[in-house]
This record gives sequence, C-alpha cells and structure tokens, in this order.
Amino acid sequence: MGELTSLPWAGGSDELDLERTLDLLAGKPFPEERDIVVRERVRQRRSVVLVVDVSGSMRGERVRTAAATVGALAGELARDRVAVVAFWSDAAVLVRLGEQVAPLTVLDLLLRVPAQGLTNLTFTLETAAKQLAAVPARDARVLLLSDCVHNAGPDPRPIAARLPRLDVLLDVSGEKDVDLGRDLARLGRGRLRLVRDHRDVAAALGAVFDR
Repeated sequence: MGELTSLPWAGGSDELDLERTLDLLAGKPFPEERDIVVRERVRQRRSVVLVVDVSGSMRGERVRTAAATVGALAGELARDRVAVVAFWSDAAVLVRLGEQVAPLTVLDLLLRVPAQGLTNLTFTLETAAKQLAAVPARDARVLLLSDCVHNAGPDPRPIAARLPRLDVLLDVSGEKDVDLGRDLARLGRGRLRLVRDHRDVAAALGAVFDR
C-alpha cells in the first residue's frame, strides 16, 4: 500500500491536504497548480530476501515451484531490492541485496545448487537477517519457500520473531510441516500461503505482497 504522503497535485489523487494547501495559498494573489497539495500513498522501495529450500526433500515438482517463484518475484518486485539465499543444512547467498542480476541468471544459480542434506531453517533465517541488517525494519522482509520440515539446528521460531517480517510459501506437494510454517509466519508478522505446485505461485505472491 505505501505511506500516505503530502504531494503537489499532479492530476492524480483528489484527497486534498487542506492545511498544507492553505499555507501555500496564503498571501498569493495568483495561485498555481503546484500550490494544491493532496494526499497520496507512496510505496517505499522494499528490500526482500528470498530464501529457497534446496534440501534433499525439495525435488521434482518442487524445483519447478522454486523456478516459478524466482520468475514471479522478479515481476512483482521489479522496483525493489532482492537478495536470494539457497539453504539446506547450510546456506549460500546467491544474490546479495542490491545486486542487479537477471532472473534467468538467478534461476541458473539456484539450479546449480544440488538438492542435498537436511533442512536448517534457523541458520538460513539468520543469514537472511544479516542481509537486512542495514535496512529500516519498515522496508525489510523475508520470503521463505520451503516445506518447513526442519530437521537440523535449533528451533527456528525465536529467529522468526526477530525478523522485521517473514512470509512463508509452504510447499505442500510432499512431506511438509504446516504447523511450523504457520508459527513462523505468525511470529514473523507475515502471511502463510500453501502452494501445491508452480501454478499456485503467482497468486500466492500476490496475496503476500498486497500489503
């Protein structure tokens, strides 16, 4: 949605900021269009870290879901800064926040990471938090794509609660832990969306990023 901000009228919003307008018109015998101030919502540039599960359970259709997420995210967040982290029992930062990397290059990097090992959600959320360390909380968020079958490392709930915002796309095409996914989104003040395959991704992202 963005923040409500006072701006000179440019033919868009019709919500008049009466106080600011009267201040500008005071003592002006010949007002100009730019002396009319209106209230418009201006969306801040967001910083989003996409964390993608590439553990051993993320195979087959789940690879296509990950690919669809990268593609859809590139369109949804064209004006934002995006980082990409792949994780299993470890984590690898594929794209750092602010790097300009084409979606196909991101996808190629992601597909080069072999599906492997266990799932350590705590470590990857800590890695995402480091990417956002210098970003104001209001503009920062983490998007997790995983089955949330956490089987390595400590409980991820405490780090989820410390993130500015955490949204979860929970892949339910195979083994999954919906309860943990729901807890992570709730503690992270975000949203949980279930995705069964790559066709669900666009709608899920639209629901997550409409606020």
